[in-house]
This record gives sequence, C-alpha cells and structure tokens, in this order.
Amino acid sequence: MRYWESSSSAELRSFVSCLWGHGAAPVEGSQLVVPDGCVDLIWRAGRVEAVGPDTGAWVSGLDAGVPMYGIRARPGMARLLLGVPAAELQDLRVDATELWGSRGRDLADAVDEHPELAPALLERFARERLAEWEPDPAVAVAVAALDDPRPPSVRALAGRIGVSERQLRRRIGDAVGYGPRTLVSVLRFQRTVRSGGEHRLAELAHRCGYADQAHLTREFRRLSGLTPKQYFARDQAAS
Repeated sequence: MRYWESSSSAELRSFVSCLWGHGAAPVEGSQLVVPDGCVDLIWRAGRVEAVGPDTGAWVSGLDAGVPMYGIRARPGMARLLLGVPAAELQDLRVDATELWGSRGRDLADAVDEHPELAPALLERFARERLAEWEPDPAVAVAVAALDDPRPPSVRALAGRIGVSERQLRRRIGDAVGYGPRTLVSVLRFQRTVRSGGEHRLAELAHRCGYADQAHLTREFRRLSGLTPKQYFARDQAAS
C-alpha cells in the first residue's frame, strides 16, 4: 500500500491543501484519521464520499485491492467541496449525492470509468465549484491568525478584522465546522504532528503553543486517542 500527496494547480492552491491517493492494498487494513481542520471528497469503489470536519480520531477501513483518491480543502475552505455550512457535516461522512445530487453521481461515474484520472477529475470538480463560490476573506485572515503558537483572543481578532465577536464565531463555524477554540486546538495539534517526535515533549509543548507538557498530552489523547509517545512511535513504525 502506498500513500501519496501532490499539490493542486496554482489556481486552487489557496483553497486546496492537496490531492492524495492510496494504492490498492494487498490485504484489508485500516488507517487512523485525526482532526486537521480540513474536509475531503474521497472516491473509492464507485462512491464519492464527503468527509466533514473531525473533532476526534476515527479509523478508516482499507479494502484489499481497492485504491482510494481524494481532494482536501484547507481549513476555512470547506464550502468549496461541501456546498453547505461545514458544521452540518461535523464528524460525519456522507455520500456526495446527498450534497450534490446528480452532480455527485456524475463525478462518481466519471471516476469509475477512468480511475487513473481520479485526481484530475476531482480537481476539475473543485475548479468548477470555485467559479460558483465566493470565499469569506475574514475567515481566511482568522484561520491564518489562529494558526500560531500564541494566537490572539477572539475579541482581539474580531476587532482587527472589523466584525463583531459573535459574527466572527459564526463565520468561522460555517467555514471550518467548529468554533475558534476547537480550531486553535486542532491547528496546534497539527503543528505538533508536523514537528514529529524529534524534540523532547516539554520542548515540543513550548514550541507549539501548549501551556506545558501535561497540556500537550491531554490534547493528544483527546484528538488522537493516543499519548504523544504512542502517536509518534506509531508514525515511526509505519515509515
């Protein structure tokens, strides 16, 4: 089994985190999926599925002999792939036909017919959506500001952007799938994951914005179901 990621076209790069795929596994398996603030459209075995924003870890099954392809929207850009407020799909996985009707069915059929073109077909769907959808510039600013080891308060951020605190919370919830506090936790967790297990946990906690090592451990347990040591040991075993 081989997992890969690739960048999208320049036109989509501000909205799409990556295109990705799993090669066909020789035997059935599973993969731990952890929150990242993103949403995905995934094709697998005749079905396109929308994966909403996660607030906790879950296990995705991998069927023997079945490849999988996906496109991932950046935090705050969920409507590009979902077409509805992201909070409506929090912790859910639904067939794309429930969101897009015949358009979702046509996408699944096109990939079924030419699975080797799956990344290009998923990207074409996103480009078509981009022509129909207007991203919220306040959300883009807010997500960038909150993805920091020392993020501003929601009140300070709302004042900087020029909207009310209540309005900012609502707009982030619609665009990301959960509020600023959860988003800060998820983004901080992902920064820590990207840093890997190369640092001592106390140093990692300080670098990534946790109050202390105990805070890091609590959030890892909440978001991944594992301690930091267990999580990084699992990554090393898989590499």
